[in-house]
Amino acid sequence: MKKKILYGLLGVLGVFVLIQLIPVDRTNPPVTAEIKAPPKIMAILKTSCYDCHSNQTKWPFYSYIAPISWFVAHDVHEGREKLNFSEWGKYTKKKQRKRLQDALEEVEAGDMPIGIYLLAHPKAEVSPQQVKLIKQWVNQSLAKMGVKKGHRHKKHKHPKHDD
Repeated sequence: MKKKILYGLLGVLGVFVLIQLIPVDRTNPPVTAEIKAPPKIMAILKTSCYDCHSNQTKWPFYSYIAPISWFVAHDVHEGREKLNFSEWGKYTKKKQRKRLQDALEEVEAGDMPIGIYLLAHPKAEVSPQQVKLIKQWVNQSLAKMGVKKGHRHKKHKHPKHDD
């Protein structure tokens, strides 16, 4: 019985060691067209958003340990796909408006940063005062883009085709 347990533990350890060999993409592509915002807003974005929504991710130690690394890399790549502050200038004005409005909604609802990220990064939590600052900045930015206060973009049935 003891040998079975020992072999089982060795097997689990062997699998754990082997899965470390599975490569994970943890690259940070060059910053090509970073968003421009006042220093207070940039500080909030860098603290609370940039790890998943920019090409300036700070990859923590646990992002190098499988299987956790797989989930972290997936979340970062998905976050960058949805909103990437490092490629902001590449977005059309329409897409910029939509991304600003969506980001504000997510932050106001408390959905961003995501809860699992906050467990490891409690300082990334956005305070009510920071939410107010973000809201003011988003509304000012939208006004500069010609969007009337309170106007919301139309929801698309196919969010990947919202260019």
